[in-house]
Amino acid sequence: MALPIYASRIERSGYWAYLMFCSMVLLFLIAPIMIIVPLSFNATPYFTFTEGMLNLDPAAYSLRWYQEMFTNQQWLQALKNSTFIASMAALLATLLGTLAALGLSNSKLPFRNVILALLISPMIVPVIISAAAMYFFYTRFGLAQTMPGIILAHAALGTPFVVITVSATLSGFDHTLTKAAASLGANPVYAFRKVTFPLIRPGMISGGLFAFGTSFDEVVVALFLTGAEQRTVPRQMWSGIREQISPTILAVASLLILMSVLLLITLEYLRRRNMRLRGIRE
Repeated sequence: MALPIYASRIERSGYWAYLMFCSMVLLFLIAPIMIIVPLSFNATPYFTFTEGMLNLDPAAYSLRWYQEMFTNQQWLQALKNSTFIASMAALLATLLGTLAALGLSNSKLPFRNVILALLISPMIVPVIISAAAMYFFYTRFGLAQTMPGIILAHAALGTPFVVITVSATLSGFDHTLTKAAASLGANPVYAFRKVTFPLIRPGMISGGLFAFGTSFDEVVVALFLTGAEQRTVPRQMWSGIREQISPTILAVASLLILMSVLLLITLEYLRRRNMRLRGIRE
């Protein structure tokens, strides 16, 4: 936001100093991440900038590590597993989180705050504790190192995001709309499908995207619950760092960064669309 024309010199100086400080903080946060991207185009199998790269020599840059990622069977299987697991976990988390948020929207629900705290506890409890608990729990039921087991575990980690986003959408929901629909003869299912669902859909999609990103990027639970056949991309990256260091990891990390940026852009679009549906202008 620009300063008004009547701002004093001190106010203008403070404004530009504030912008410079924010820029430095942003640079401090993203610089380590952005370094990965040019390194992923290194033509040599090293994790450092070569003299040719610093001199912008075209021969020093290559797509060989991206090609390795899409031709290596281990990486392809890991990508396939991560996509499937994240998709199924996101769908399950969206379903469970939406149902939970709809129930929590009732102010007369007994122990409402306690239930909400339990539902979002996976976001608060350290992941290593959750992973260990899930491992011992799923082992008893034979779900450890199985695809259903890792999907259920990732759905449990993603559900709190859906609960929060859908609850935030429902906080501004006018419940008289459903009462009006009922007075006109609509049954609860029809009223939800035609009145409630269109208004909470942006929150559901946002929560589902958060759940998808959480599952796709999760490594701690994957280390406990996945075997060789369920190895995900983060698990493959972890194994690659420990067993055989390869710049292919940098190429995968660059694509994960791109995926995160696209998710953030989509979430911002959904946020703006939700505000337009409510008649709020920025």
